[in-house]
Amino acid sequence: MKNIRRGLYIILLISTCPIFSLSLFCQSGQNKKDAKPYNPIMIKLNEEGDQYVRFVLWHQMWLTSSNLSDGSKLQWTPSIRRSRILGYGQLSSRFLILTHFGLNNLSPANQTSLGNNGDGAQFFLHGAWCELMVTDFLYVGMGIHYWNGLTRLSSASTLNFMTLDQARPWAHWHTLGVTDQFGRHLGVYAKGQVGKFDYRLAVNSPGRNPLDEGRHYGSFISPLAYIGASQSDRNGGQRGNYIYQGYMRFNFWDQESTKLPFQVGSYLGKKKVLGVGTGFFIHPGGMYNIVTGDHSGVVHYALDAYLEYPFASGDMFHFYSSFIRFNYG
Repeated sequence: MKNIRRGLYIILLISTCPIFSLSLFCQSGQNKKDAKPYNPIMIKLNEEGDQYVRFVLWHQMWLTSSNLSDGSKLQWTPSIRRSRILGYGQLSSRFLILTHFGLNNLSPANQTSLGNNGDGAQFFLHGAWCELMVTDFLYVGMGIHYWNGLTRLSSASTLNFMTLDQARPWAHWHTLGVTDQFGRHLGVYAKGQVGKFDYRLAVNSPGRNPLDEGRHYGSFISPLAYIGASQSDRNGGQRGNYIYQGYMRFNFWDQESTKLPFQVGSYLGKKKVLGVGTGFFIHPGGMYNIVTGDHSGVVHYALDAYLEYPFASGDMFHFYSSFIRFNYG
């Protein structure tokens, strides 16, 4: 019991350190007279500053232990949960280009001799899209993007969390590695804001990686498998070619930015936010019956609410809740 209690204290400490350190960083300008303000890594392309290239770099380091059976032999394991480089350029008042690449889950167990052999963690493309402003409330873009539908956390930022990591289970990243590349799809999207209302809509093409065809979700009790895009129908025609998704939200108080798709985990009391949203994810013909050869559709929809209420003391109240209905055919 003593070892379990020690383990829980360690987990609590590691879980809260990122939030405490981020809070102290954000408040450092108030506590130290000589503290330098945070300045983004930005190259201005004109004197007005509305044309620029900006870079964002971040690492998320973990120090964990799962050896809780013997407190005298407690072992620590360092790892790099995430290492990312993101750059985007507002090259004109109407055109934006973005590139995002990085690495996930590098640990002593999957390091390789040269960093590019075996099944080790490697850098890969997380996002690459171009975006054009059509009107003040309509932007369209194309590429491998993160403008996901269904819920707020389907496009969660990895720069800030309420706790240590993304919500478990992967309910919000519901197609992770099945039809997408680590939560991103290749496709076309539209997004914008009208007053307190904002939206994002996308039409995507699902991935057809044959390595994923072994993922027969529910096959122990059902012949359905989420491999419809790679399976022809009885007439030899292709099915499951398109995915339709979207998320719409109303902001009652402060407006949240839709410059980039990443949804903030916490503003640490800097904003007063109440956003209520609804979203959907539709993949016609996405499911395949391995017994009958029939296709069926995937249809999900959700409602969610996000609240952050700051107090004059510097404290805040934070709340997020979602209702999701999944239908895999």
